[in-house]
Amino acid sequence: QVQLVESGGGLVQAGASLRLSCTASTNIFSIDFMGWYRQAPGKERELVAIITRGGSTTYSDSVKGRFTISRDNHKNTVYLHIDSLKPEDTGVYYCAAELENGSLWWGQGTQVTVSS
Repeated sequence: QVQLVESGGGLVQAGASLRLSCTASTNIFSIDFMGWYRQAPGKERELVAIITRGGSTTYSDSVKGRFTISRDNHKNTVYLHIDSLKPEDTGVYYCAAELENGSLWWGQGTQVTVSS
């Protein structure tokens, strides 16, 4: 079992930056990939960015150039740095982790609200 705890969300103005954190209860070396998803009001949850155990990253087209995913293995933490926030970035941001056995775990989510 893996517990993921997100933090760093809040209410910000458009154009601001934000850093979200996701801390895992286990050594993230054992995790195949970790990712960030978001769910806007009335919409389905969508993938934002993922980072593999080896450090490879993938981003959705809608966030390329503004979002950066990174990891600190010593802190068992994955970060999502967001620049130039837009109102359409508003939503609940979820951290996810897929283990070697294929099981997928989710955090409780952190709310990001961007005002125009």
